[in-house]
Amino acid sequence: METFNIQTVRPNVSQNEAVQAFSARGVFSLYWQISRGPLQRIADAYVPFALYRVQYNMGKALQSRLFAMDAVDGSLDLFEFPEIPGTGELLAIETRNCLPPSLTDARAEELLREKVWRVIFQQGFFKIREPKLEIAREGVELHLPYWLGLYGGKNGVRCRVMDAVRRRMEGAKASTFFEEWLAA
Repeated sequence: METFNIQTVRPNVSQNEAVQAFSARGVFSLYWQISRGPLQRIADAYVPFALYRVQYNMGKALQSRLFAMDAVDGSLDLFEFPEIPGTGELLAIETRNCLPPSLTDARAEELLREKVWRVIFQQGFFKIREPKLEIAREGVELHLPYWLGLYGGKNGVRCRVMDAVRRRMEGAKASTFFEEWLAA
């Protein structure tokens, strides 16, 4: 299997912490073990994200925000960064567990526009003076790390996902995203 040299955001969850999270006692862990089978192993995976500068007017102030959207199919949650990650926040690694980017620029901008509008609506849509977004892609390409808990038994392998930057378990959308990649 081919390996790739990538630049990734430094994870906030170690492998040991991920094992503990996937093995933790609790309602959700028990649900996964009963419905999907026992935890077989964990693996790291890296998703390519593209950075976009988005500007809009909110009240009397021009807002400028930096969002990252997955470059595979745009289905994962947006990341927001205060600034472009510097070299101290990034790692250069060699891995096989890297998803290939496949989202076209036109489709990426369309999906990003929809997602950013949702973020703005949550802040108070009525404060927007001009309902117009200016979107510019930044020249930085980076990968974001995830931990995959692989559960299985007689019914095949299922995947539980932990965002290794935000230190949180993801939902069914992320599980499906990675299961499709693993099956391909």
